[in-house]
Amino acid sequence: MSKQPIVAIDGPVGAGKSSVSKEVSRKLGFGFVDTGALYRCITLTSLIDKVSPDDDAKIKEIVEKVDIRFEMTEDGINHVYCNGNEVTNDIRKEEVSLHASKISSNPIVRGGLMGLQRRLGEKGGVVLEGRDIGTVVFPNAEVKIYLTAEEKARAKRRFEELVGKGETPDFEKVLADLKARDHADMTREVAPLKQADDAVLVDTTSLSFDESVQKIIDVVKSKQ
Repeated sequence: MSKQPIVAIDGPVGAGKSSVSKEVSRKLGFGFVDTGALYRCITLTSLIDKVSPDDDAKIKEIVEKVDIRFEMTEDGINHVYCNGNEVTNDIRKEEVSLHASKISSNPIVRGGLMGLQRRLGEKGGVVLEGRDIGTVVFPNAEVKIYLTAEEKARAKRRFEELVGKGETPDFEKVLADLKARDHADMTREVAPLKQADDAVLVDTTSLSFDESVQKIIDVVKSKQ
């Protein structure tokens, strides 16, 4: 192909999209865009400002004024800055996760961030991860991956991630929240989470991190 491919990686919460996508982009020498972080920044800002997800006027104002940037450091961490403040860890907290689906289903938010996502990826040579990259944002992406795993495996990863951040989660609650997020993401009216017809399914339940990364790299190389 004449240009480097756009690699769209979609999937549910806890599937390992962010960590796997970052490593795939690093090994391929591609750029990386965490689209979920964009929506989480809007969610975090709305929580800080105590704005209801149903207040379209104020949500629109947040979307229009928000300043989001990424900074990938040598240690492989994709630092996220929102309105001048680093929010890399804050946007991954449970409160933000629980509200993110409601915010991201708002047409005002999706419409406002759509152009940004497309500008970040249109030249190719980039890995974008999210929930509707291959179905809505880049339906013509050269490579589409649907990354998933069994519910309990995803909940276990999410649980361990929270523990690693110093939180004290309850596994059953993490599992219940994950199921609720899945339902919300898959049944929302605007851009629901689903596998694109031409996406390659990658189930990471029994795969190691390195195996998951390599499987996606193999798919990308087969398309080049």
